[in-house]
Amino acid sequence: MGNKSDETKAYILEKVAPIFNSKGYVGTSLSDLTEATGLTKGAIYCNFKNKEDLAVKAFKYNVKLVLFPIAIEITKYENALDKLYAVTNFYRVYYPIAKERGGCPILNVGVDTNSVNPLLFKTVKEVSKRTMQSIIDIIQFGISRKEIRADIDVNKIANNFYCIIEGGVFMSFMNRNPLFLANICDHIDKHIIDVIKK
Repeated sequence: MGNKSDETKAYILEKVAPIFNSKGYVGTSLSDLTEATGLTKGAIYCNFKNKEDLAVKAFKYNVKLVLFPIAIEITKYENALDKLYAVTNFYRVYYPIAKERGGCPILNVGVDTNSVNPLLFKTVKEVSKRTMQSIIDIIQFGISRKEIRADIDVNKIANNFYCIIEGGVFMSFMNRNPLFLANICDHIDKHIIDVIKK
């Protein structure tokens, strides 16, 4: 069991993570944090170094809640093509999951902190890079198993997949319509069959 300090930190993150995600780093005020937690400024910053530290940890908390399920889905399948389909199937239902948390944390925080908070922006870039690397790993795994053509540009394909997905996320949230993301996932599935499947 965790100690009291760990429990307090977990409680604070649970309460403030959706606020940072929906309002952004600059838009989230101290009164937002104290109101959401019912704690004083001193009690909050006794557990976190400062607002930036809290925002970074809140972002990681949101990513874990919203995106961790995709990692679990991928591990359920043995072959690479099914793993890629697990990615698109996850994003087909991503909109309501992310909406409940105030939107896509990677998209929200990436745009919000681009020229405002270098540390938080760097954290988003690292998560984004890891997400794209997981797609690269799946494709390379598929090549090694002779499920995927060996003559494709793996990095380019993975880049395109990830960029298209994030574009679909953006359009779905801009229009408040999950259909944009679902259509993009259909497009990627067709690309898998037409272009990369051996």
